Amino acid sequence: MRDFFFRHPVIGALIFICLCSGNAVAQTVQPVDPDMAERKLDAPPGEVDPYEDWNRKVYAFNETIDNWFLRPVAKGYRTVMPGFADRAVTNFFNNLTEIRNLANSIFQLKGESAVVAVGRFNYNTIFGLGGLIDVATMFGLHERPEDFGQTLGYWGLDSGPYLMLPFLGPSNPRDFGGFVSDNLLLPSAWDLAETPDVYYARALQIVDKRADLIPAEGFISGDGYTFVRNAYLQRRAYLINDGRTVDDPFASDDDEDLMLEDF
Repeated sequence: MRDFFFRHPVIGALIFICLCSGNAVAQTVQPVDPDMAERKLDAPPGEVDPYEDWNRKVYAFNETIDNWFLRPVAKGYRTVMPGFADRAVTNFFNNLTEIRNLANSIFQLKGESAVVAVGRFNYNTIFGLGGLIDVATMFGLHERPEDFGQTLGYWGLDSGPYLMLPFLGPSNPRDFGGFVSDNLLLPSAWDLAETPDVYYARALQIVDKRADLIPAEGFISGDGYTFVRNAYLQRRAYLINDGRTVDDPFASDDDEDLMLEDF
């Protein structure tokens, strides 16, 4: 399967779109350095985003692809898919990420988060009909998302400059490296899938993820590029610090500082 992405990089990039975002869930584990990510947010825009001119061009390219292809398909999906079925599809794909959460919790020496990942995967797989129902959350066992970008940040690697990547959206060198590691190097439940079904499943995952983002579009105001950049940086700070922030991002009246969980 992984050889497919190297032979077909454009298709691989489209498949990866849906994996660039996830659900921001508060965690109780304390980080090694709680001020680390916030210092980056407090930096001047030119320091955080030194390649803004290029990033804006890539943003416009991604927006064109989205407006002409992904968003119309996602809107059609929301129209024909019953709400309970849409939620079941989202739950199924979210359940697969618990293997990633487990691996990165171990890398960060977060024993409690590792146990939560194992528990969630077992409960949802066994009692949630293969992950279609999020039984674990119903019983108070909330997801603790961890990825290799967070792992690198946990061990002190600087994020580097903000980047807007073609097809993949907002990122930075650290998070992109973590993204590649999570999806191409670390163990994944997708390794057990057979072709060609795995490609149909990936396509469904893309559409489902994009459809889930449609309601969040109403929060975007002002300059869309700046809004997305700030939302991404704040969300990554929130995740790397395990939900602990120095400044409450919701305390400001500036809409561009609003942290959206799906960016």
